[in-house]
Amino acid sequence: MGRLIGVGTGPGDPELLTVKAVRALGEADVVAFFAKAGRNGNGRAVVEGLLKPDLIELPLYYPVTIEIDKDDRAYKSQITDFYNASADAVAVHLEAGRTVAVLSEGDPLFYGSYMHLHVRLAGRFPVEVIPGITAMSGCWSAAGLPLVQGDDVLSVLPGTMGEGELQRRLADTEAAVIMKVGRNLPKIRRALAAAGRLGGAIYVERGTMKNAAMIPLGEKPDDEAPYFSLVLVPGWKDRPREDRR
Repeated sequence: MGRLIGVGTGPGDPELLTVKAVRALGEADVVAFFAKAGRNGNGRAVVEGLLKPDLIELPLYYPVTIEIDKDDRAYKSQITDFYNASADAVAVHLEAGRTVAVLSEGDPLFYGSYMHLHVRLAGRFPVEVIPGITAMSGCWSAAGLPLVQGDDVLSVLPGTMGEGELQRRLADTEAAVIMKVGRNLPKIRRALAAAGRLGGAIYVERGTMKNAAMIPLGEKPDDEAPYFSLVLVPGWKDRPREDRR
């Protein structure tokens, strides 16, 4: 029987792949990766040049991304069918005795599509999960932004949640990371302002990648944001300041 490996590819910089992830790619017979139709996806781009010539590649193309609202019944039906079919496609190789490495941007078990395969296959096949550096840690490191200290509470919030709930949670935490920004940026900006947290918020896009950019969110002149973007709201209110003597 084959083995399933969830491989965290990190936040985008190929040099942030772990040694263990590189080792797993060398052991794999099959590499599977999720992507938008017609593209290879960021996870696949990160491992370019590390794959064996005779490796089998298994792209798993999403049937929908943002064309249908995530709460729509049609979206839920299509995406559930897709994950079921993806698990079946991977299982074919596992049943044939092959080792299948599934690439996962960031960490496999943190907002990653890999986990939809994991919950469907882990009870049937041997599984290993190799953690990856998360997008949020890559971004706060790239920004040089200390986020939490001491008894600070860090909240990780999806930008897709309702504006009122987002505002409530921002007002009730010392620090926050807002994921899934994209077209939700106007709503996120309003929620931060209403919670009194916009002044310290930092917008980061494509953190750790070659075309990374960051700016205080209050100074960002537009509401355009790519998929690979997030907002950092630091805590540690009593941190020493640079002008302290």
